[in-house]
Amino acid sequence: MADKHLYLSLIPQALIASMLKPEDFGSYYAIGTKVHVQGEAIFFEVDPSFRSDAFPFHLIDDRCVPKPDGSLKNSVYLSIYRVLSRIPVSALGNLYLVTNDGKTLELQRSEYQRDPSQLLHLYQEFCPINPMVASSLEPHEFSDFITNPDHPVHVPRLVFSQLQLGALATDPEHGSAQDLPYSNLEHLRDVLAELKHNQGKPSKLVLKQVHEGVIYRTIQGGFYVGDETDFAFYRFPERSALENQYRSWWRSAQVTGLA
Repeated sequence: MADKHLYLSLIPQALIASMLKPEDFGSYYAIGTKVHVQGEAIFFEVDPSFRSDAFPFHLIDDRCVPKPDGSLKNSVYLSIYRVLSRIPVSALGNLYLVTNDGKTLELQRSEYQRDPSQLLHLYQEFCPINPMVASSLEPHEFSDFITNPDHPVHVPRLVFSQLQLGALATDPEHGSAQDLPYSNLEHLRDVLAELKHNQGKPSKLVLKQVHEGVIYRTIQGGFYVGDETDFAFYRFPERSALENQYRSWWRSAQVTGLA
């Protein structure tokens, strides 16, 4: 019998059991069994031995079984509410990025190293909230700050990516923004300038909610998941690797408008 996998979906948030391997699950989850069901997907593979009273894991044995025709069970939903906050970072495996047409890119955990040269940062949050936020905090500090329960506004755990700012990272008022695809550049400049000159507030909202999905060509560094005690980094490939080693996925991301 095929292995049973656990997946933590971020778009939308859900814990799902499946008999499909990650690449096959990514294709199924992005395009479904019908052509008209489409949408990009981001998900973690969760340690299959992870168990918690917070989820009905008995459903895996009851429902995650082959169909009458012998085909594999695509998905069994175990939860769709407050999933990320109830799965520790230590239980998260590889991260998968899936384009609208079902091409999947696998990211493994990498060693995180701070870049002290960048003064300002831009983050796209994915789960459990999804705004775009500018900050003077580097990724690990940002994760610690926004998951700190001593702060009046915080989340228990957060998944986010860092986005390119180019020259705006050091000179928000006058730096060139020629290669940046963001639609609200003047507002972004104002927010970054305020952060640069105001030491009292480390982060400011740029967009309340990101509707365009992931613009992968703007990813800088990669993806991050953290809470008050743990932190993990998933490095995004360099452009040369995307154009050669991961060419099929990269072309798919460009064709479907996400790159």
